[in-house]
Amino acid sequence: MSSVSIFSGMDEIQVKLMEEECILVDKDDNKIGHASKKTCHLLENINKGMLHRAFSVFLFNTKGELLLQQRASEKITFPDHFTNTCCSHPLNFPHELDETDAIGVKRAAQRKLKHELGVEPEQVPLEDFHYLTRILYKAENIPKDNTWGEHEIDYILFIQRDVDVVVNPNEVKSYRYVTQQELKDLIDTADSNGILVTPWFKLIVENFLYPWWNKLDHIETQADRDTIHRMV
Repeated sequence: MSSVSIFSGMDEIQVKLMEEECILVDKDDNKIGHASKKTCHLLENINKGMLHRAFSVFLFNTKGELLLQQRASEKITFPDHFTNTCCSHPLNFPHELDETDAIGVKRAAQRKLKHELGVEPEQVPLEDFHYLTRILYKAENIPKDNTWGEHEIDYILFIQRDVDVVVNPNEVKSYRYVTQQELKDLIDTADSNGILVTPWFKLIVENFLYPWWNKLDHIETQADRDTIHRMV
């Protein structure tokens, strides 16, 4: 299938972003190469085992509420889905390839918080990000299109800061802060209310999130950086 037909009718800005170079990894998160975002997210490549590095940021305010975003309708994968604060990829250049204390991933998180939510870098200092663990997951795009999907080793990053949000409407449709109970209600009633939730966010919520949330004051005690939780 040609790029023209794959991207027919899609948002030009989002199509352009598909040229970004993601980091290819093996199942143990060792870098083995790089490929465009488009190449990484094509189901035909995912089904052959192509795997790339990603991150998921969970940003909490000082009241302990979690910032959620709803992905923009323009997004090529998982449009209109509610998800954690920010989800994206470190890119294949030295600044974000640096694996020392996951600093490359943290730099990517800082970059994308600015791009998607307008959060200034000084409001989310690199030293305030807590890298907790990694998950490996696979998911087909929703709505299913037999073209796109996700297959990622996803670094989970926590940060607690009060920030100023100025959304990029091409990335984010809406946002809200939620308490634990409000998130539970949202997830429990999502299907009946026609609310879409990203599959990686569901996995993290169902398997990890609430115990971590209860330990925000000493979140480093929850870190498990040697493990890749294989959720496929």
